[in-house]
Amino acid sequence: MDRRERERILGEHAPREATLRERRVADKLEEDLDGSPVKGKPLELRMRNFSLAADRYALSLAGPPAHSRRLREIETEIAAHEEALRLVWEELRHDPAAWRRRAASWRFDAVNELIARHNLFYPVEARLPMDPRTRDFVLVGGKPYRIRPLDADWILERFPPHRAAA
Repeated sequence: MDRRERERILGEHAPREATLRERRVADKLEEDLDGSPVKGKPLELRMRNFSLAADRYALSLAGPPAHSRRLREIETEIAAHEEALRLVWEELRHDPAAWRRRAASWRFDAVNELIARHNLFYPVEARLPMDPRTRDFVLVGGKPYRIRPLDADWILERFPPHRAAA
C-alpha cells in the first residue's frame, strides 16, 4: 500500500484544515460564548446519584423492569374496559336498573389477576424500602403502591347510573 494512501486512511499525518462547515460552527460557538459568564472558567462537576454496579447494568439490558411492564399492561387493560363500559353506559344510562345489573355482571378477571400480581410483587421488584413506623413499604408518590381490584363499585364510581343525559 502506498504511504500517502495509508496516511489518508489512518490519519497518520498533520491535522487537516477545518472545512467551511466546521469553521461556521466554530464561529457560531464563539458568538454564543461572547458575554457568557462561564467563558474561560471550568464547569462545576455535577455529581450524579446513580451507581455503575454490574448488577444494575445487567438488569438494564433486560429492558424495562417487570413491574413497569405490568403497570403499563394494567393501564392498557383498564383503558380498554373504560372505553367498552362507556359505550354500554351510553346505551343504558336511561335505565339505572339495567346499568347496575350490567355493571354487576362485568368481568375483570384478566386485569384483576395483573393487579393481584402487582400488589404481591411490586415492593420486591421496585426494591421499596420499609417504613419502620408503619411496618409497611413506603408510599410511592405519596400514595400506597397497592392497586384496588376492579369490581362493580369501580364501574359505578366512574359511570353513575343516575347521571343525566349529556
